[in-house]
Amino acid sequence: MNTDEYSAWVEGKIMTEGETRLIENTLGLVGEAGEVAEKIKKLLRDKTRFSSADIIKELGDVVFYATALANYYDADLQEVIETNIDKLDGREKRGTLSGSGDNR
Repeated sequence: MNTDEYSAWVEGKIMTEGETRLIENTLGLVGEAGEVAEKIKKLLRDKTRFSSADIIKELGDVVFYATALANYYDADLQEVIETNIDKLDGREKRGTLSGSGDNR
């Protein structure tokens, strides 16, 4: 499945509309990213082990919600990837990969 097909597949799973969708998809993204962070925290704090498959499953949920939000804004996953590559390559060329701020 390519990114266009995945975007369409995600769209078929969306259960909310309009502003409710925006909020639900945003909360879903944050929640799933939090689940990834929670696993890493437990690894550091408690030495709790998990499999690569466990992280991959959670990252899949992160990608799902990121794609849903991209779709909401009439973009697709490929555009998000390409925009991110351009942004980070530009920062690297300017020597601003580290630091903070959106426009570095």
